[in-house]
Amino acid sequence: MTADRNFRKSPLSDLRDRLATLSGAITVTEVPFLAQINVRAAALPAPAPRDSEVLALGPDEFLVVGPPGSEDRLTEACHGPEVSLVDVSAQRTALDLSGPGVRELLAFGCSIDLHPRVFAVGDCAQTVLAHTPVVLQRRETGFRVLVRSSFAAHLAAWILDVSPELTAGH
Repeated sequence: MTADRNFRKSPLSDLRDRLATLSGAITVTEVPFLAQINVRAAALPAPAPRDSEVLALGPDEFLVVGPPGSEDRLTEACHGPEVSLVDVSAQRTALDLSGPGVRELLAFGCSIDLHPRVFAVGDCAQTVLAHTPVVLQRRETGFRVLVRSSFAAHLAAWILDVSPELTAGH
């Protein structure tokens, strides 16, 4: 690919301004173009780089997520015998959600229990949010939702539609 990465358009670039206008009860920020390497192995062959996160998607499946442009470095770090690596960076965009109303918003569209005693910081799950397949990760500051780029506008529209109802009480 010879296209300059600086000219890429994020899946939610057209909705960025609308998402920024949500009330203080819910903050939504798109984090586009993250490096994402799908790893299939019994265990990671080496620790992931410091600036990356490892999400356990299944017994032998991991998603290593790092800053934009770090795909080669992540692939090299995770390489090993009997390991399958696939760069899925272009497949998903990320939404960081935070604020006092975020758990209520997610619970409205997702059936898993998101209480901190059950879904702790660092936990992740492949689930459905607003009829959209996502990877949901609990973070110190809230939640990260990894959503396929082709579903991102649908999910953002759902957030914009539902959030005013939920933020009225906050």
